[in-house]
Amino acid sequence: QVQLVESGGGLVQAGGSLRLSCTASGRTLGNYAMGWFRQAPGKEREFVAGIRWSSGRTSNSDSVKGRFTISRDSALNTVFLQMNSVKPEATAVYYCAASNAGFSFVVPTTATAYVYWGQGTQVTVSS
Repeated sequence: QVQLVESGGGLVQAGGSLRLSCTASGRTLGNYAMGWFRQAPGKEREFVAGIRWSSGRTSNSDSVKGRFTISRDSALNTVFLQMNSVKPEATAVYYCAASNAGFSFVVPTTATAYVYWGQGTQVTVSS
């Protein structure tokens, strides 16, 4: 079992920055990929960014490329999502997730590949 706890959500103005954190416990993450997803009201959960823990390989959705950055700190067992130049359409509940599927050079981008999920943290971007 992997337990995931997100933090760092809140209210931010459009154009501002926010950093989300997700701390994992219960298992070493060497064979896992960590992902950030978001779900806005009335919409499906969508992939935002992911990182392969062992290799550090990352993947971002086209909608956030150049503005959001995913990283991890092995000593803290924590993955971060740095969100810059945020837009109102980024308003959503952001979820951290862990996947043990795939190879070390592959970052899964579908929600079904992730087996462990955090409780989510709300991000609201005001215009």
